[in-house]
Amino acid sequence: MNNMLAGKRVLVTQATEFMGPAFCEVFVEQGAVVIQSDRELSTPGNAQIAVQEAGEFDVLVANLSMLAPSTPVADVEETEWRDVFAALVDPLPGLVRAAVPMMNKRGAGKILVVGSAAALRGMKRTSTYSAARGAQVAYVQAVGVELAPLNIQVNAIAQNFVDNPTYFPAEVQANPKFQARLAREVPLGRLVSAREDALFAAYLCSSAADCFVGQVFPVCGGWVAR
Repeated sequence: MNNMLAGKRVLVTQATEFMGPAFCEVFVEQGAVVIQSDRELSTPGNAQIAVQEAGEFDVLVANLSMLAPSTPVADVEETEWRDVFAALVDPLPGLVRAAVPMMNKRGAGKILVVGSAAALRGMKRTSTYSAARGAQVAYVQAVGVELAPLNIQVNAIAQNFVDNPTYFPAEVQANPKFQARLAREVPLGRLVSAREDALFAAYLCSSAADCFVGQVFPVCGGWVAR
């Protein structure tokens, strides 16, 4: 599996957050030239700017994250709803709109959205976050079908219980209540490692994955299967 991404230029958004650090490390290991963007994307127009700043690239990894609110559904205010969608959903059209002409001109491209399995299985007190992650899934499915004839493959990873500093920092992992939840809810019995997730992402960004169109791949140790 070495050098899956040899010769590829890959733009990773929010490169210091969520899966950004692990993806960047593994992508470089797999031969890619990685363009790391730390631009904040919830501000309108910033998604297009991030793409313009990156220059030419073959693969866009839309790594979007925020700490999920845990508000009871009856208490969710409009500001929370808007803020979550601004962080997780609103950047996608701008990123794609800016990247597609470049990929179309080249005759090939890949877009990978790093999403959440919260879109695939209901959880209490996550209505805004789950809805936004669900919007990502629907967007990927629709755009994937539309862009496939241009030889641009659009897919997503829907993850949960993957080791990353945004959602599962060390203090969370050390908590006995979390360890009990992990044993109870995740058939794998442990967190998926950041490297395992990153290697799968590298595969989806490689030419070996040209056959996947608008697909959403759960990476969650079996959590959605229960």
